[in-house]
Amino acid sequence: MDDHKPAAPAPKRTYETPPAERPITEAEAARAAKLSANEHIKIASGYLRGTLADGLLKHATGAISDDDGQLVKFHGMYLQDDRDLRAERTKKKLEKAFSFMIRLRIAGGVVTPKQWLILDDIARTYANGTLRATTRQTFQYHGVIKSNLKRTMAAIDGALLDTIAACGDVNRNVMSATNPAQTGAHKAAYDLAKGISDGLLPKTNAWREIWLDGERVVGGEDEAVLEPVYGKTYLPRKFKTVVAVPPINEVDIFAHDLGFIAILDKKNKVKGWNVTVGGGMGMTHGETDTFPRTADVMLYCEPADALKVAEAVMTVQRDWGNRKVRKNARLKYTIERYGLKAFREEVERRVGKPLQDPKPFRFEHNGDRYGWVEGEDGRHHLTLYVASGRIKDHEDGPRILSGLRRIAEVHQGDFRLTGNQNVIIANVPADRKAEIDALVEEYGLATGAGALRRNSLACVALPTCGLALAESERYLPSLVGELEESLAAHGLQDDEITIRMTGCPNGCARPFIAEIGLVGRGPERYNLYLGAAFDGSRLGKLYADDVSAGEIRATLDPLFGAYARGRNPGERFGDFLIRAGHVARTVNGPDFHDRTGALIPAA
Repeated sequence: MDDHKPAAPAPKRTYETPPAERPITEAEAARAAKLSANEHIKIASGYLRGTLADGLLKHATGAISDDDGQLVKFHGMYLQDDRDLRAERTKKKLEKAFSFMIRLRIAGGVVTPKQWLILDDIARTYANGTLRATTRQTFQYHGVIKSNLKRTMAAIDGALLDTIAACGDVNRNVMSATNPAQTGAHKAAYDLAKGISDGLLPKTNAWREIWLDGERVVGGEDEAVLEPVYGKTYLPRKFKTVVAVPPINEVDIFAHDLGFIAILDKKNKVKGWNVTVGGGMGMTHGETDTFPRTADVMLYCEPADALKVAEAVMTVQRDWGNRKVRKNARLKYTIERYGLKAFREEVERRVGKPLQDPKPFRFEHNGDRYGWVEGEDGRHHLTLYVASGRIKDHEDGPRILSGLRRIAEVHQGDFRLTGNQNVIIANVPADRKAEIDALVEEYGLATGAGALRRNSLACVALPTCGLALAESERYLPSLVGELEESLAAHGLQDDEITIRMTGCPNGCARPFIAEIGLVGRGPERYNLYLGAAFDGSRLGKLYADDVSAGEIRATLDPLFGAYARGRNPGERFGDFLIRAGHVARTVNGPDFHDRTGALIPAA
């Protein structure tokens, strides 16, 4: 297979005509239009209130109603249960072991040492004793029971943080580039992320009323006043925004609905932003009308226009997104349905002027830079590897929770979470590095991790995620150990290869843009995707369907051998697999499901 052979011209696409009206907000009209069930829940919710306040008082159950289970996502939480205990509790005729996952909204993943200490205390007081850094640059708590929800929310509020819009059909936590070497550019990226997060935050007072016993705003039922941007029904589905600074793509910009890529001048100052739209990871097994998609680079805007562009992109999706079929409601399907040209024209109309075409840029990889890095301002920043983002004390291993707590007690800078689930001890003066290093050594925080492990991601999956079909966080470490043995046998132990695993095809750990992607299919069974780009710009392709956990190493080992023997200088694993003809290149979107499987046998 000659991967450099010019591709045949794509057939001309026919796009639908976009809607001209705002979304339906009246119950009767929504029923007549056969909108999805969630649209009816939002319309009837009174701007995300539902019956949550009353449901919290029902102590006979650890759960809440199904409708409130949808609404509570907008407040930053999911109802879950411990699936390891389901069978035993069912046998004893007990209710499931219900608890809540709570996700914070932390734009850019930046917290102060004081905030870190409060969050650590919450984890040990109300949750399961761990903090989990997510793939979206924020924290999650697991295991918070219903009777502790309000106490937990009050403690979070006491840290000057919240969970508003961390989940639900809204603009969720905004991610920002974290590599601190380019100090000025990364400050601009953080400022934009914070501005978008604040500007696109829901305005309803429901969060404070329900969780902090705040007073209801009198006369606040007027939609134009209460939710001038979102309206009564918010967005058709979740909406994820990120800000990247080349050459590092650690936020995985092509995997998200909306992105801003910094265009730098010769002095590393941001002179403008390329805007990406239409990325997204989730799909459903066996349904080819669902697929992951990498974002299109749509246009370039000046810094002064960036916030207007962000709101315009989101409101076009608000008005054009599919509210009848929820599985096809993300922005990626809107772009496929109406076309990028029409979408850009509408964004420019709402911004109020034409915008420029994208500028050239280049990404090198989507991983983190570990160890100490000195910024342009002379401050120092230490990136620590945290396996699957799980901040806890390991028996006979690193005491991550205790160690970072101790560092927070003396640290004078800030902490930054990365999109790869790691932690940066940031803005350390040169004369305080030795103190930080001593604590890192004392608590074992710099425990070495091989090249494959450093480039691994896993979602939580079992036992708490209700969508998980297979293990992920609990299984990936041992699988990586097996694959490290294979790589070493072929002399590849120092090669950087991205590997990501999720328990289901929702793709929270972004497996479809990993060079090795594993997606749960059933208990101890996974779909194996190969051929993605090392910089996160290209999707992988289904190589093997329904592979058992015990077969993964045997499936990959001959491909590692072929890579070791036949790669070109500097060639990445995913690129090699395509060039050598083992797997087809994925162009984008619907093409994800075409030409699947192993194209030639692995020797």
